Amino acid sequence: MFKKKECVAMLLAGGQGSRLYALTVKTAKPAVPFGGKYRIIDFTLSNCINSGIDTVGVLTQYQPLVLNEYIGNGQPWDLDRIYGGVKILPPYQGQKSADWYKGTANAIYQNLAFINRYDPDYVLILSGDHIYKMDYHAMLQAHKERGADCTIAVIDVPIEEASRFGIMSTNEDGSIYKFSEKPKNPDSTKASMGIYIFSKDKLQKYLTEDEADPESSNDFGKNIIPNMLAAGEKMYAYSFEGYWKDVGTISSLWEANMDLIGKDPVLDLGDPDWRIYSRNQSTGPQFVSDSARIENCYVTDGCEIHGTVINSVLGSGVKIGAGAYVKDSVLMGDIEICSGATVNYSIIDTNVTIGAGATVGAAKEEAKGITVLGEDVQVPGGARVEDGAIISEF
Repeated sequence: MFKKKECVAMLLAGGQGSRLYALTVKTAKPAVPFGGKYRIIDFTLSNCINSGIDTVGVLTQYQPLVLNEYIGNGQPWDLDRIYGGVKILPPYQGQKSADWYKGTANAIYQNLAFINRYDPDYVLILSGDHIYKMDYHAMLQAHKERGADCTIAVIDVPIEEASRFGIMSTNEDGSIYKFSEKPKNPDSTKASMGIYIFSKDKLQKYLTEDEADPESSNDFGKNIIPNMLAAGEKMYAYSFEGYWKDVGTISSLWEANMDLIGKDPVLDLGDPDWRIYSRNQSTGPQFVSDSARIENCYVTDGCEIHGTVINSVLGSGVKIGAGAYVKDSVLMGDIEICSGATVNYSIIDTNVTIGAGATVGAAKEEAKGITVLGEDVQVPGGARVEDGAIISEF
């Protein structure tokens, strides 16, 4: 018999991440490396344990192998619990049928048995593809104090960007009276962060009704939220004012990495009061030779630098050869940039080699776009990879 938990978190991590192209050919989006020694999912898992939530279901589907191995027993995030902890929840064969997750709501519906075994009063729904530090406990307290049926985390965005998001229109007390999915003419700048807290009984009711509707897209934004609003349920927005970035595109992933560097970085990962935990182990000290030049960079353990690196983020095990030049780039880890090679305005995935004298990308000011090399790509010596190219095989 399982002991009751006040709140259970369900982390949606099954998306294909198609807008990250070569970076998600072999890897689920939440497992994509970030910031030298992390993966995207580290932020949500760390937020959970830092917020006192110790029971997390991770719903996987697309290319789950790397993600499943990475999460493992949850030990790096203190989620290796006998009762609770982190559990991987892939689609499974049921008594009546076997279904891929058809949408975000259907994914949670298929795992109601997991939720109910802990008999929680509240369910926290999260996405595995955002970079942010957030106290979910404070949001839960607000939900409880208001007697809400559903609380949706929102962040203020510029009005010119509001049409990219689900937008909440609220009364002065924070209650939601309208939800618009990517409106052409938004009347509010409160954008949904894809973070929801539901009172469990209401969530189960609306998920069950949604599953019975053959016309539904089985999606929280398109179906569950509008249906609850139409029924007059108590729904509130919870305003978040910290750093938050949806890293679902190449440009946003590059920008979030760049937010780590500079004298006063926008995103600080060194806060001892809100640690971001990771499975990645230290790979030893850095080596910087006398010939190296490093300016405004975020350099992780185990790097060996002989060339020039400017305004870039380097993951562990990156080797920069003599005479090599790297600028405005994200090198995810275990990468070798051979002597005389040039890398500009690029994202380079793990286990990539760029041969001697090769050229990848172009200067940021002149480039057509960010150049991307996927995992295991080998660029021959002297070769040229055009700026803006996205390559999973060479």
